[in-house]
Amino acid sequence: METISTVAGLRACVRAWKRDGARVGVVPTMGALHEGHLSLVQAARARMDRVIATVFVNPMQFDNVGDLETYPRTLGQDARLLASTGVDVLYAPTAVEMYPPGFATRIAVAGAAAGLCGGARPGHFDGVATVVCKLFMQTLADCAFFGEKDFQQVQVIRRMVADLDLPIEIVACPTRREADGLARSSRNRRLTPVARQAAAVLPRVLAACARDIAMGTEVAAALGSAAEQLADAGFAPVDYIELRAEADLAPLSALLPGTPTRLLAAAWLGDVRLIDNMPVPPPEDYFNKQLINNDKSS
Repeated sequence: METISTVAGLRACVRAWKRDGARVGVVPTMGALHEGHLSLVQAARARMDRVIATVFVNPMQFDNVGDLETYPRTLGQDARLLASTGVDVLYAPTAVEMYPPGFATRIAVAGAAAGLCGGARPGHFDGVATVVCKLFMQTLADCAFFGEKDFQQVQVIRRMVADLDLPIEIVACPTRREADGLARSSRNRRLTPVARQAAAVLPRVLAACARDIAMGTEVAAALGSAAEQLADAGFAPVDYIELRAEADLAPLSALLPGTPTRLLAAAWLGDVRLIDNMPVPPPEDYFNKQLINNDKSS
C-alpha cells in the first residue's frame, strides 16, 4: 500500500491506473478505523480494480471545537489496518493541502440535509458535502462506498452527486454492529464502560419502535415511547427520533404504501453523541430479535 498526502501525487497515481483501464473505488473516512470501515473496503475490493481509502478529519464539518479536538486520530494504526485489507493507496492529506490559504468556497446543501443531524448541527452537511466533493475530484474515483449508519449523510451525498452531475456512483453498505447491536463507530471508543453498556439500548429501542410502527402502532405514540425509553436509559438529551421517507428524508406521520421508510435517531451519552437508524419494518436479520425481546421484557 502506498501512502500519498498531496493532490498532485494522488492524481498522477490514479491517471496511471486509468490509462490501464482500471476502475477506481474510494472509501472516504475520518480515520479511527473499525470493522465497519473495513467492510466498506472489502465491498470496494469486490467491485473495483483499485481502491483508495482516505483519512482526513475534516474541520469544516464540526460545529463544536471541543468535538474536533477530541476526535480520535490514529493514522499509524489505520494505515496498518488498511494495508492488511488490500487497499492500494491511503490518501492522507493535511488540512493545508485540503484547504490552502485563501480557500473561500463552500457547498450549501438543503433537501435531505434539513432537520435530523442537519438541524442539530448547523453547517455540518455543508462541510461534509464540500470535503466529499473535493475528495471525489481529487481521487477521480468511479465509485464511492459509504456506510448506512450515517444514513442522512449518504442521502445528502447522493443528492449532491445528482445535482452537480458528478461522474461517480454512490454505493451504500449495511451498518456493521457489535455483538450487542451497537452500531460500530469511531466515537464508541470515547464511551466510559458504564456508558458503553447503556449505549446498546439505542439499537434495541429503535428496532422495537420500527417493529411496532410496522405492526400498526400510531407513529407519534411509538416515537414518544422510544424517546422515554432512551431517557430512562441515561441518554440526555435525545436530539431526535423520527420517521422519514428513505429517498428524500421527508418527515412522515404514518407509513405510506410503496414508500421505503426509515427510523432515525441521535442521542447523547455524556459527551458522546450516538446516531443510528433502522428500516421500517426491520428485516429479521438486521438485528438480533432476542435483544428486542429482552429489552421488551426488562
